[in-house]
This record gives sequence, structure tokens and C-alpha cells, in this order.
Amino acid sequence: MSLLYNLKVSNIDYLILMNKILIKRKPCDNKCPLRIVMHRFGDKWSILIIQILSEENILRFGELLSRIDGISLKVFSSTLKMLEKDGFISRKVYPEVPPKVEYKLTKLGQGILPYIEKISTWAENNIKRKKE
Repeated sequence: MSLLYNLKVSNIDYLILMNKILIKRKPCDNKCPLRIVMHRFGDKWSILIIQILSEENILRFGELLSRIDGISLKVFSSTLKMLEKDGFISRKVYPEVPPKVEYKLTKLGQGILPYIEKISTWAENNIKRKKE
């Protein structure tokens, strides 16, 4: 880094040089599979929704929502949309009034269950709950 202070460089050259230094430190770029998974499941609700669907197989929108405490309708809806877009759950809409919508896990969603179960078991064994 002392090299940067000894050189007289323009702002653009400095930014290019700093970018090259920082890129060398990144072990995982934006296309790294681990970063993609961590981004997808780093929220509070995705894993919980997948876990609930694994226990119940098929649930309607309202049934699934009623099993989750503390989630807003907006966050719930957007989480379902992202899980569907990413291929972890499927959504089936029936042409009824009011609309009937059912959600279930896809093969991809079922494939991640063993890992979610391991994390869940680890959490139960290692995270102490405060006495309420």
C-alpha cells in the first residue's frame, strides 16, 4: 500500500489500482455458488417456509401464512415469489372466486431439506433459549 503514496497518479489510475488490489482479496465473486445460496437463504423466512412446506406437503396461502408468526403480508408474498422464481416451491392457482392458491416444494426444494434439517438440529443442540 505504501506504493500508492509514493506514486503520483490520477484519481482514475488510483481507482483502477485499488480495484485490482481489492479484487485479489475476494475469495468468491458474485457468481460464486456459496454467495448465491447465502443471499437466497440469508433472510429470516425462506428456510422457515421451506421447512413448513416439507412437513405439510401442500398448503394454501392463508394456511401457510397462519403458521408463521411475525411476518408481514408484504414480506411473506415477496418471499414466496422469490422461492418460486428460484425453483424451490411451486404455486398452483385454481380458477375460483376467491382465488385458491396452493404451494408445495419442488424437487429442488426437497433437495435442500437434509441441509436445513442439519442446521435445525445443530441450532436446537447449540443455541440456548432464554427462559421466558
